[in-house]
Amino acid sequence: MTIKINITEPTPEITEPANETVNIKIVDPNRQMLEFRLNMRKALNGDLMIFDHADIDIVVMLESKKIVAFAKDLMSEVVYGAESRLFDHLKKSGIVAFDSIQGGSVYGSLEAKILDSKELDSVKASLYEISQWMDGERPYFKSMEAYDEMMDDALLDPDVENSTELGEVPQETEKGSIPKKDMFGPYTYGRYLYE
Repeated sequence: MTIKINITEPTPEITEPANETVNIKIVDPNRQMLEFRLNMRKALNGDLMIFDHADIDIVVMLESKKIVAFAKDLMSEVVYGAESRLFDHLKKSGIVAFDSIQGGSVYGSLEAKILDSKELDSVKASLYEISQWMDGERPYFKSMEAYDEMMDDALLDPDVENSTELGEVPQETEKGSIPKKDMFGPYTYGRYLYE
């Protein structure tokens, strides 16, 4: 913490000129500095929108003291699983009320009320716990990205075993295991399909 003190009148102990800025650093051993990063924006009404997760968006509503999780694109089991894990973490951390976790007014959303605190700023504590949950989810994101890159590499640049050069497979009049002639047809005259 940095405190700036402006000296306006010279005192007998100080021989420096007036209007000088003196920086004093006060270190409190009981106070702990917590740093975290979130991809966050502020809405026009002051709500905080968090976009770090790949499947859900999280909104911390300041006026109504709620946390709401929305599906990013489509609602699926993956999205519900992420929302459920988020609110389980917040519930176990003591950020949201147990009985307030419910479906939101938007399809596929979950919401919960933030508990009031007499000691801490409840919004800052909520943001810190969301960032802690997000740190736990990051290995999942990295594994999904690595899997997608591996599949792209397998399709775009296959190895020798899984690829054939042009002209390597000879041309034939019939290909595949299902013969086209002498088969039963759905709309045929008689019993067989005629070409």
